[in-house]
Amino acid sequence: MRISLTAQGLLDRRRFNAWRSQTRHAMRQAAARAMRTVGREMADSVRHDMRRTFYVRKAAFLKSMRARVYRNRRERFPALYVGSRIPWLGIHEKGGAIGGHMLIPLLPRHQRIGRKAFRRVVENLMRSGNAFFVEKNGKTILMAENIRENDRVLARFKRGERLRTGQKRLRRGQEIPVAVLVDSVRLRKRFNLESTVRRKLPRLAKAIREELRK
Repeated sequence: MRISLTAQGLLDRRRFNAWRSQTRHAMRQAAARAMRTVGREMADSVRHDMRRTFYVRKAAFLKSMRARVYRNRRERFPALYVGSRIPWLGIHEKGGAIGGHMLIPLLPRHQRIGRKAFRRVVENLMRSGNAFFVEKNGKTILMAENIRENDRVLARFKRGERLRTGQKRLRRGQEIPVAVLVDSVRLRKRFNLESTVRRKLPRLAKAIREELRK
């Protein structure tokens, strides 16, 4: 007896492969949509934590935290990235030490000066011959005299000195602390990006399931 079998539906290898490819594509699309939605929520949560733990003057610092979905490689499922374009932000997430000779500006709390602006201050003081180091209580302090030529350069440091000493007016020729020279700086952990993202993982899993049902 001769029996002839015909494969139909998903038993047909070509149809099965086509169905598998379409299903995989649909799953990738659904996962990517869910990751985009929940990824934005994750980035917002991290920005909220950063806003609580950092004194932020520039919005660009918070905006640097972003979520991005990588989905270009068809042989792999999408991947969700949550991070910052600022390379040194990671040390605030984990804590650690930075080594090397560094000048730390002596400014009042919640006042900041950018790296380039501080460099210009030091260069201007050195150019005018009004920059010198002194030893105080075991620390090496960069000082400058309160002279008319450097009024604008020293404005924020003079304000800091008035706040520290309670003086209403600084006399001409008075020595103003500008920065302290250190060999290393230890930074404590300021926020926990991983923990914030992990708290959102159940939300991401639910969003993916909902997208798959559509």
